[in-house]
Amino acid sequence: MIEVKDLCVRAGNFMVSGISFEVATGNYAVLMGRTGSGKTTILEAICGLKQVERGSIKLMGREVIHLRPGERGIGFVPQDLALFSTMTVYEHLAFSLGIRKWSRSNIETRVKELADWLSLTELLSRKPLGLSGGEKQRVALGRALAFNPSVLCLDEPLSALDDDTREEMYDVFKTVRERTGVTTLHITHNVKETEKLADHIFYIDKLLV
Repeated sequence: MIEVKDLCVRAGNFMVSGISFEVATGNYAVLMGRTGSGKTTILEAICGLKQVERGSIKLMGREVIHLRPGERGIGFVPQDLALFSTMTVYEHLAFSLGIRKWSRSNIETRVKELADWLSLTELLSRKPLGLSGGEKQRVALGRALAFNPSVLCLDEPLSALDDDTREEMYDVFKTVRERTGVTTLHITHNVKETEKLADHIFYIDKLLV
């Protein structure tokens, strides 16, 4: 579960405040709003990437306001994907597992599992340069899911994709949900994405500056 209560976050001269919502465990929620309304600021606060001025953020019943990003149990896919140009697809999928000191055999097993159901097996030795937009998106998604997070946060994950690839990714996200049951918060301004994926919709209708 994601529980946000009376959240206030400031980023320079921009501030969002009074934000409260809940996403039940295993549900897929979409946070919508116009460009500049603070959607990404809220998501980054949940992930620990923006400092919170006041309020509460609980993930799976645990208050995380004072925890570092890596301690929150969140898989995060940023809008720009943040793939490393020098790393192969295999290394991206294994990245968080190595940090968590998984054994080599367990890393290999997990990477194979992810590659199988994200259709990345033939790309494991490739680097991001030359991958299609959909392939890059699946790599970023696999990296975020590798350590079995309890919460998945997606910042406009489909905004750079063409219509056909976006349709393919709808099926990928549905498969992720079926296989993992991960509680998901998805940021977008795209109505069709919301209709295809969301159990719950939250909309930011005003902002404070």
